[in-house]
Amino acid sequence: MKVNFYEEIEDSLLKFAVIVAKSQRKWVFCKHKDRITLEIPGGHREKRESILQTAKRELKEETGAIDFSIKPICVYSVTGKNRVNESGNEIFGMLYYADIQTFESKLDSEIEKIELLDELPTAWTYPQIQPLLLAEVQRRISEEM
Repeated sequence: MKVNFYEEIEDSLLKFAVIVAKSQRKWVFCKHKDRITLEIPGGHREKRESILQTAKRELKEETGAIDFSIKPICVYSVTGKNRVNESGNEIFGMLYYADIQTFESKLDSEIEKIELLDELPTAWTYPQIQPLLLAEVQRRISEEM
């Protein structure tokens, strides 16, 4: 599995949006109903949807976020076979950072619950990918300060 980061890429190549998020200074993670691991919110781009619309929709669906700020960080790619990439070819997504102020009281999705953590989890759904995405967001945000 190989993860790369880019500043820009042709929009039509962006297939995913992943949103590293915090709320009340804690990391926001999702626990899917079918898994025991934790993951960063994100998902597939739908037809006729901008990648920013994808990010906002996925953040709301997976975390219940209703009041939040969101900003693009960079493009990322993953090369190698995994659950969402059977070919193993390089696929591209947009990485975002969000600060969530308010959540809905009930989730209505495949996500069982969200967890707000001070520390990063040890059981990741995508351990070869998501910790690298989160580290890139941390690095770029710290450079802004």
